[in-house]
Amino acid sequence: MMQYTIALMPLLMTAIYTDLRWSRIPNWLTFPAIGMGLFLQAWIGGLDGALYSLAGVGAGLGLFVLPYACRAIGAGDVKLMAAIGSIIGPAGAFSVATLSVLAGGLYALGAMTYQWGIAATSRKLAFATYGAVVTGGATGVGDLQLPFKLRYGLAIAAGTLLFLLGLNPFGG
Repeated sequence: MMQYTIALMPLLMTAIYTDLRWSRIPNWLTFPAIGMGLFLQAWIGGLDGALYSLAGVGAGLGLFVLPYACRAIGAGDVKLMAAIGSIIGPAGAFSVATLSVLAGGLYALGAMTYQWGIAATSRKLAFATYGAVVTGGATGVGDLQLPFKLRYGLAIAAGTLLFLLGLNPFGG
């Protein structure tokens, strides 16, 4: 795990900074990180390592392409997941994506509570849940729109850090 931490920390710290500062995770960060992951895995494991890294890139892209297509996250977030996957492989990418979604949910809940307070957030979530479950529609979901954009790079970084700290929702 230590080799992953050394490779990922500069990537994560820079991604957090650029996402907070400019609402972007730039190609000049993600593409070299993907290359670094491919190089490191190939150096460590030869052809098998390179294939492992490529599978991680595919997993990172594949897991986040649907949220990107739905405009829930940006392209930089998808490429950040691909870069992380190139370093930690497909199983690690799946674990990080899962932890990132959980961290993102807590992040969104915290942002809503900060914006509207606990009582209003609770009412809005209850109304949206009622609309989704009882009426089968998206009634009330529009009420959950924040007046600012969440930076999902933070959630991806949090999910990655949890993984590096040994939290793996799928064991191993």
